Amino acid sequence: MGLDLAFTVARSGLRLLERQMARTSNDIANAGVEGHTRKVLEGRTLTAAGTGIGVRSQPVARDVDLALIAAQDRAKGDVAAGALREDLLRGVEAAHGSPENGDSVGGLMGGLRDAIVALREAPADAIRRSTVVTAAETLADRLNSVSAAIGEARQQAQDAMRTEVEALNANLSSIAGLNDAIRREAASGRSTAELEDQRDQLIGQVSESLDLTVIRRSNGEVTLVARGGITLPLEEGGRPFTLADATVGSGAWHGNGGTLPGVMLEGIDVTRRLAGGRLGAAAELRDATLPRMQAEADVAASQLAYRMEAQGLRLFTDDAGTVPDVTQPYAGSAMVGFAGAIRVNPDVVADPALVRDGTHAVVAAPGGPTAFTPNAATGPAGFATLLDRVLDFTFGAELAAGTPQPGFASGALGPDGTLSSPLSGLRTLEDYGSALVAEQAGTRAAATATKERAEGLRDVLGARLQQRSGVDVDKEVASMVQLQTAYSVNARVISTIQAMWDALFGAVR
Repeated sequence: MGLDLAFTVARSGLRLLERQMARTSNDIANAGVEGHTRKVLEGRTLTAAGTGIGVRSQPVARDVDLALIAAQDRAKGDVAAGALREDLLRGVEAAHGSPENGDSVGGLMGGLRDAIVALREAPADAIRRSTVVTAAETLADRLNSVSAAIGEARQQAQDAMRTEVEALNANLSSIAGLNDAIRREAASGRSTAELEDQRDQLIGQVSESLDLTVIRRSNGEVTLVARGGITLPLEEGGRPFTLADATVGSGAWHGNGGTLPGVMLEGIDVTRRLAGGRLGAAAELRDATLPRMQAEADVAASQLAYRMEAQGLRLFTDDAGTVPDVTQPYAGSAMVGFAGAIRVNPDVVADPALVRDGTHAVVAAPGGPTAFTPNAATGPAGFATLLDRVLDFTFGAELAAGTPQPGFASGALGPDGTLSSPLSGLRTLEDYGSALVAEQAGTRAAATATKERAEGLRDVLGARLQQRSGVDVDKEVASMVQLQTAYSVNARVISTIQAMWDALFGAVR
């Protein structure tokens, strides 16, 4: 090998080592920066007629496991969805009160029955009559609170959808810009590693909004496909997703004939295709979970009022004095939103004696309760017929002797009649009230458990990703020492060549 060729080889090696040390220094400096991955810089041997003439640096590349990144992004989306569900459902759970303290819907129904039992022992006791009214008011207030909490959570879900749509548009626009930059840099033979790190961070943020699959193309670009087959448009400055603002009421729904807006993708409603992440979770809460909970509370309140009414005591009504007919379908009836409107009949509040004497006559009918005539104001002080009817039938499983109560609706629920409830096969008010609290509190508990499992998986995947693709400072420092040693060797080769050139020129002179 000639001196000039040896010099060329050694000089190319020095350039490669300089760039590798710069790469190592950059990794060490950014070891704690979120989203930064370990980089590698390889050299390519240059040859001429089979003779090595040096090395050329390749563009800096990432040393990453794309499958691990995708799995971690999916886990991040599950955590985000679970956290949103937990947060919104926590308020509903709190509104139900504490079953162990007896102040939940089921406990307060039992408290109302106990107050009537106490009045049955002394029907002439004015204090006990007032106690019944107070117990009824407390129960109505609890149902109002539960309904209000569900309505607030549903409005928060709508607002969360709006927030996610805005964030999704912004992230997709940024990803589109990075796609273009990566394509240009790759076509020019320059490194795209840092740009890919930035793009993966944004893809991770998108995955917290929607569950998606990343398709990586040969030119460096990516295509994002959300679960359900929705290809996410990538256009810098674009706003492909839209969602109108809305005030959510108990009778509002999304879909055919509904008044709630849908998430639109370039003019097409994709709300029912959204899945995963905060946007999918918020849509499910707004359009399914929370309307079902509202319907369950409405059924409890409506059955309470209806069963009292059937025995001759109009104890509960709405502001218009209406008592829902629970034998009719839920959708479109007075049952919709009744838990938020239920109150104690003002006539009973003004005259608590009505809880003993009754508010109206009941006419006997086949398959219905037996006849009842209200106690006259001059009736006996020990009049207990109404109280017996309420205890036996309102709080029992029968409408009249041998006639079962109309069951609690569990199908055709929701303002559009498309939802169903797991609360089926129950016959008494107290059973339904207790099951209502347990089921709705359990929904929150399930959301928390799902979130915690997803957090555990996310953390495990994060640790594996850090081990596989993150920067290990100790290893990088050791690599730096090796590179410096190699640099010194190459530098000595060049010094030796320089000395040989000097000696050769001196001999010639």
